[in-house]
Amino acid sequence: MNNPDYQAMLEVAIEEARKGLAEGGIPIGAAVFTQEGELLGAGHNRRVQENDPSVHAETDAFRKAGRQTSYRDKIMVTTLAPCWYCSGLIRQFRIGTVVVGEAQNFDGGLDWLRENGVKVVVLDSPECKAMMTDFIERNPALWNEDIGEE
Repeated sequence: MNNPDYQAMLEVAIEEARKGLAEGGIPIGAAVFTQEGELLGAGHNRRVQENDPSVHAETDAFRKAGRQTSYRDKIMVTTLAPCWYCSGLIRQFRIGTVVVGEAQNFDGGLDWLRENGVKVVVLDSPECKAMMTDFIERNPALWNEDIGEE
């Protein structure tokens, strides 16, 4: 696929974010794709639901994608800019492209990823922005806990 359909890929992540919200969690979703657009794995933030601080959307999608021989040609799609933990995962496994629904509410490690050769595409999705803004306004303490603020 010469021109991956990032918007279609983002829709998978948005659906995962909606699942997380419906479960009482934080509405962040992610998915891992091949360059040809094949979905390898999708997941959502389940930190609240499982009382496990390590189950971020990106790690959930990554685990569900299974072991790959290489990640350089894979695309990580996420509704919100990845945090430092998830940015580390992206760098550790050398995922080549990260597509972000929005980075207004949280910009995470995007600059660091770019500086280290990761292609970063920010789609500025109004739906992603609205979903996260609404969640933060309704759940400020939970949001601050999730991003490590006190």
